[in-house]
Amino acid sequence: MNEELTYESAYTELQLIASEIENEEVSVDLLSEKVKRAAILIAFCQQKLRATESEVNNIIKQMEGGK
Repeated sequence: MNEELTYESAYTELQLIASEIENEEVSVDLLSEKVKRAAILIAFCQQKLRATESEVNNIIKQMEGGK
């Protein structure tokens, strides 16, 4: 289901789902499906942010060690 998913595309899709739910544009029949997809996107974004934070921290540590 991660068809070359990027943080930006996941975040954009998540915003769209949230907007549809807030504006009551989602039928009851599709609500469960939309919430499940939102949960997947949230988990993906959280993982991506954690990985990026870790990578940036490692780079900073390497830079500080080189002084």
